[in-house]
Amino acid sequence: MTQTLTAVVPAAGIGSRMQADRPKQYLLIAGKTILEHTVDCLLQHPAIGRVVIAISDSDPYFQHLPLSARPEVTVVQGGAERADSVFAGLAALSDNDWVLVHDAARPCLHQEDISRLIEQAHQSECGAILAAPVRDTMKRGNGRQAIAMTVERTDLWHALTPQMFRAGQLRDAMTKALADGAVVTDEASALEHCGYAPRLVTGRADNLKITQPEDLALAEFYLQQRQKEQA
Repeated sequence: MTQTLTAVVPAAGIGSRMQADRPKQYLLIAGKTILEHTVDCLLQHPAIGRVVIAISDSDPYFQHLPLSARPEVTVVQGGAERADSVFAGLAALSDNDWVLVHDAARPCLHQEDISRLIEQAHQSECGAILAAPVRDTMKRGNGRQAIAMTVERTDLWHALTPQMFRAGQLRDAMTKALADGAVVTDEASALEHCGYAPRLVTGRADNLKITQPEDLALAEFYLQQRQKEQA
């Protein structure tokens, strides 16, 4: 029997760059909140049986969403930093469980990408992440808003989510990386700090993370196109 997987969604952030009156995961696009689109997408996949959402203890929004009553959804208290929320989600899992950590503000994830990620992670000793090859010419700045050099883009990737690992391995790697003072910008960077090399699984570039106000219209366009295709 195929093991049912759990997704952890850190959703305790305030999204200050969105310049909105509420955290970005609760902004409405295409008829639902961003968080609802994200969780719906995860639970539509037949291999994902549960989603653990880490929210702020002062969150006044989540309890009013239909999402809060879904039996497949578990809510835990998140923290000030992303790592705090991920740790809270991992606490609901056993060490040997597989976990997919996915950004709350990535509502445009495709089912085919999830399937490829799961397949590749199961074949790896240290998990896998969705990623998109860099297409543009890359520049490194000099700290004064000027170009220092052009960076060779061969084998450069944009890290996406979900990122999939064994829960215990991820917990141990994050604990060590943070104790060592390493910069942990995503879950894979904690594994990298510990000497592991998670697999890169090519994902769709439209799996965008909503960060700036202008991202809302693009995400809504992608979601509306998907709804038309599924109609």
